[in-house]
Amino acid sequence: MSSTTGPIPELFHGLFDDAAVFPPGNLPVAEAVPAHRAHRAAWYAEAVGPLLCGASRLGELAAAVAGGAATAGDPPLGVGLVLPGGSAELGPALAAAAPFRVAGVELATRDAAEAVAELDRLLPPDVPAAVELPRELLRGDGLDEVLDVLVDSPYRAKFRTGGVVPEAFPDEAELAAFLTGCARRGLPYKCTAGLHHAVRHTDPATGFEHHGFLNVLLAAQETDPAAAAAVLAERDGAVLAKTVRELTDRQVTVIRNSFTAFGTCSIAEPLDDLAALGLLSPSPLPQEDR
Repeated sequence: MSSTTGPIPELFHGLFDDAAVFPPGNLPVAEAVPAHRAHRAAWYAEAVGPLLCGASRLGELAAAVAGGAATAGDPPLGVGLVLPGGSAELGPALAAAAPFRVAGVELATRDAAEAVAELDRLLPPDVPAAVELPRELLRGDGLDEVLDVLVDSPYRAKFRTGGVVPEAFPDEAELAAFLTGCARRGLPYKCTAGLHHAVRHTDPATGFEHHGFLNVLLAAQETDPAAAAAVLAERDGAVLAKTVRELTDRQVTVIRNSFTAFGTCSIAEPLDDLAALGLLSPSPLPQEDR
């Protein structure tokens, strides 16, 4: 596996977008802001992406930042805008996010071409964006149609890998179709929801089948749906960890050029999993994140 001079291997740089305010974590915004600042100052900061915030909560976020205890010299808070209401939310959200550094936009839509046009029109050129369509529109020929629209744009795809109900979790074949469709086109993507842990597992409390983020990382280099589905189905953490250790620098680059990030309501859980698998040196995490 590619190594770096810091504690976080290149494979995991910027992988964990901070979705603390979203279900099932539901951390209050006023608590999420200082927690995120602590993540950005911690030994594992290289693994942490922006703080994700829905359009309807940007007022709360502005109040939390204004009333927070930021120290002199702290950089502006990097925020990823999550816009479930589609393109109509884009302009107002960008205006409301003026106090922050907009680190990205995630736009949900039912019309990929319309979303691309609005992003082209309103988004500053240095701000990355991802476009999410409902999973029912990404089945059969619909998947190819959407990915073909996005591959001709500067924007990533976004795919929902879980939620709070069992039907929110795609099976291996459905996720593999998305991953390999993107891989064949050289289209980057991010995932959201359900990837709190490194290895595929059944949640003992809910019975939900969760994909593992290591499974997704390793499947990201596959272009054959059957091969990707087999990687996604692997439940042996030792097998996945061994494969990760054997990755070449080129493979790491290919993987991370494809699978750019995922939203997680806990930063501690994925780091703990990596440490338990021997892929990260254990180090104390902030108490409030446990």
